[in-house]
Amino acid sequence: MQGLPKTDKCRVAGTGATSGYLGKEQYLTRGGTNSASSGMKPIFPCDVPRARGLLRWVRKEGGFVHQSVKIAQVDPYGLGLVVSDEIPKGSDLIALPHHVPLQFGSIETDLGDGAYSVLANLARQVPEELWAMRLSLKLLQERAKTASFWWPYISNLPETYSVPIFFPGEDIKNLQYAPLLHQVNKRCRFLLEFEKEVKQALENLKPDDHPFGGQDVDTSSLGWAMSAVSSRAFQLYGKELPDGTRINIPMMLPLIDMCNHSFSPNAEIIQEKVLGNPKMLVVAGTQIKQDEPLVLNYGCLNNDLFLLDYGFVVPSNPFDCIELKYDGGLLDAASSAAGVSSPNFSSPAPWQQQILYQLNLDGQAPLLKVSIGGPELVEGRLLAALRVLLSNDMERVHKHDLSTLKSLSVEAPLGISTEVAALNTVIALCVIALGSFPTKIMEDESLLKQNVSGSTELAVQFRLQKKSMIVDVMRDLTRRVKSLVSKESDTSRS
Repeated sequence: MQGLPKTDKCRVAGTGATSGYLGKEQYLTRGGTNSASSGMKPIFPCDVPRARGLLRWVRKEGGFVHQSVKIAQVDPYGLGLVVSDEIPKGSDLIALPHHVPLQFGSIETDLGDGAYSVLANLARQVPEELWAMRLSLKLLQERAKTASFWWPYISNLPETYSVPIFFPGEDIKNLQYAPLLHQVNKRCRFLLEFEKEVKQALENLKPDDHPFGGQDVDTSSLGWAMSAVSSRAFQLYGKELPDGTRINIPMMLPLIDMCNHSFSPNAEIIQEKVLGNPKMLVVAGTQIKQDEPLVLNYGCLNNDLFLLDYGFVVPSNPFDCIELKYDGGLLDAASSAAGVSSPNFSSPAPWQQQILYQLNLDGQAPLLKVSIGGPELVEGRLLAALRVLLSNDMERVHKHDLSTLKSLSVEAPLGISTEVAALNTVIALCVIALGSFPTKIMEDESLLKQNVSGSTELAVQFRLQKKSMIVDVMRDLTRRVKSLVSKESDTSRS
């Protein structure tokens, strides 16, 4: 029996917007996979009576569902799993036999029929970071079949999704956060380009070789499938390689993927083998009270990923952060605003440059993306760089290893004055980041009280949480600065 990492979970079904931006004058339409152009079987809005058929199907296929586990409306997420009676810790809640999860299989060979070969060739063209699209192809293939084994599951998938690729163009702009805007536009561009690849691959195929039964596949159907997979799939352990490492395989786990998210989960997923075949279990991680929903931890993710893949935002997310580019000019501006003078940001001394190289902030292929927020509060590489660049004492710096210089819990390793300068520079970076948002927190809060669309509400919630997180970081760092200044003052008086 083997427990799965918390970050292996993906899920959430929201209500989609009326249309989604795919670049200039190009949109994903709501329910696009139901259109006449796609010709695929329709997905109807989920309801409890039809969803209960999924329970019966899982049990019919040899799966186990605890008698107290029910499908019900769980606000604000929609359909989810709820327990009707108290369940003790350690109890098995759901078990799926190996043939029930929906997975793509291997794309490393062309073994199988012509339709699978076409699908495998298309999957090879999908970049690794968009792994959800590979499984999406399998999902669309099964949806196109007249008698798919997985139809009781597929028919219960949401008709629409609340991920940003379905937002109207104006609401994508309403996100107001460049790193997320970049990711949304990147996915939209990929869908447009991949639609062309799919249509080209399907041209002049024999009917038996057509992976989608002769039906058309467009950006709307691709977007729907990718959203279904990214919001519901699990990356589970696959076959073991000769060196002992395992290949993670994305899978859709019927019924299990109706568990919602919490950073304080009451259930966990376990993968075990029975007679050589994998079996997926959901086990009660705590005692679960009557009428409580089943919740899993989808992972220690920031709100960018929650919104991109799952279509929701976590308020006061302890893992939320902002991304910045490590740049000498930006640091000069921040330090100047903070009243800190240092020529080393743009022109570090050779010994400082060597440390920047070790931090992968300098050199031939540096990683210049740094973050503020989350559990670290200040990413260790950024903190170490500021401490080093604001110090002129090379010998003192070299007395510490990188792990010490990167840790905020190590108080003032290079002296109080250097630490105060470093923290004030980070506070100034936060001020600059806040200033990059066109609206203020009070304006966002006021807008949320109005009758706005679902996509507008999500966009405003996202940017509001980013700003609130930045303010919280500033408050924390300001307290640290005051404490350091007080200690320095006490030391000088004594």
